[in-house]
Amino acid sequence: MPALYFHVDSSMSPPEVMGVLTYFSPSRLEEWPSIDAEHFQVHERGDTWAEVTEGNAKSWERARYDWDPAQNKVTVTTRDSTPFGPGGWVFQMTPHGDGTRVDVTLQRHPSSFTAKIKSSIIPFAGPVFRKSFREPLKTK
Repeated sequence: MPALYFHVDSSMSPPEVMGVLTYFSPSRLEEWPSIDAEHFQVHERGDTWAEVTEGNAKSWERARYDWDPAQNKVTVTTRDSTPFGPGGWVFQMTPHGDGTRVDVTLQRHPSSFTAKIKSSIIPFAGPVFRKSFREPLKTK
């Protein structure tokens, strides 16, 4: 099971970070440049959860977001994904100085041979993911 662990430091507060991670209006496309309109759909939404498809022509995933404001935690359970298959993300926010430390965990459970091969890059992809969070989470 390929996994990646890293953290980013944000200038935003934990509730602000959680807001960026869990705001599913059409303006999400502006916050997250890696998501395009053709690959963004909110299927269902509750007070502390959402079922969403998002991504772009190269890579998309359908996932369930669950968030707990009291614990400053967002869990994303990936149901389906190209190219990596199911798995998930965990974002744990901790107040840190004038901002927030966001600890990120990414795990995948590839079932096909192709997904297993492609997933082998995940443990080395930290710099790519850190960069993708830079603007939306206002990382330092």
